[in-house]
Amino acid sequence: MSDARDPRPHDPRPLTYADAGVDLAAADRSVGLIGDAVRRTHGPEVLGGIGGFGGLFAFDTAGYREPVLVSGTDGVGTKVDLARRMGVLDTIGQDLVAMVVDDLVVPGARPLFFNDYLSVGRLDPDRVAALVTGIADGCELAGCALVGGETAEHPGLLGEDEFDLAGFGVGVVERDAILGAHRVQVGDVLVAMASSGVHSNGFSLVRRIVGGLDLHREHGLDRPLGELLLTPTRIYARDCLALVDHLDVHALCHVTGGGLPGNLPRVLPDELAVDVDAATWDRPAVFTWLAAQGPVEDAEMWRTFNCGVGMVAVVGAEVADDALALLADRGVPSWVCGQVRPTVPGTDRVAIGGRA
Repeated sequence: MSDARDPRPHDPRPLTYADAGVDLAAADRSVGLIGDAVRRTHGPEVLGGIGGFGGLFAFDTAGYREPVLVSGTDGVGTKVDLARRMGVLDTIGQDLVAMVVDDLVVPGARPLFFNDYLSVGRLDPDRVAALVTGIADGCELAGCALVGGETAEHPGLLGEDEFDLAGFGVGVVERDAILGAHRVQVGDVLVAMASSGVHSNGFSLVRRIVGGLDLHREHGLDRPLGELLLTPTRIYARDCLALVDHLDVHALCHVTGGGLPGNLPRVLPDELAVDVDAATWDRPAVFTWLAAQGPVEDAEMWRTFNCGVGMVAVVGAEVADDALALLADRGVPSWVCGQVRPTVPGTDRVAIGGRA
């Protein structure tokens, strides 16, 4: 008689990991496919190759008086669901890197290295290679090394074609060069840097809005809806560091979840606020479409999406033109979108006026 407590039907064969849904051979094939992409990001600071238990990075402190390490971690959120639905896996990795390194650069840090974590329902080596190659491409754009990662197969927890990814990065900044609220002054101006699209925030609302729409159709836009929504997040790290190297930048603000109203206060002292003039730029069509399709009220759009501004540099008014010229030379559309002022009790820290 079989034991009623045994959840398995009687089978004399020993169990294997493959019986549980984990393919170790596929994992080995994945490592082989991603090797070249990962090695492209390595400079002389990276010691050893891929496959070790830890990534080795020989950080040269010779050029620093008092280096401060800056760390950050993030994911791509529910944007991965649209990538899965579209079958487009080679750009979502750039989103992941951008979400981390563009946070690292906010205090003025130069990104040094990056680690990724990828979980999949079923390990398909080609799909993993596409995802990790996108991460490596993002690291190249950011100027940092992809020194390690982990791919985990989670059968039974994720569907066979489902996946999620997260990343962790480290950068370095000189202690006396740290940017932030302590440098911001009344009269400083906000230099906006254009986003490439929705980036990687607000996708739970995006998915609610698009519902079961055919993502391969244009729906009145100039490109297929899914293609527009999957436009990878712009990586600003090198552009921001160029500003910091040449000009007196007081603060940087990465416009992520919370939009301009939620993120600008994070780089302002308590006694200061900002006026943002929305008439200084045209909101990209994808945001206008989302607002109409929802429908979503304007205040909700501002606090959910970047609405066309992915990064803001807070600088003295006297260097604003130089900042715009430098960013233009680097191919980053930018403009002055507002100014810092004293806080008025009972009013919003971020006042958005002008055309919606």
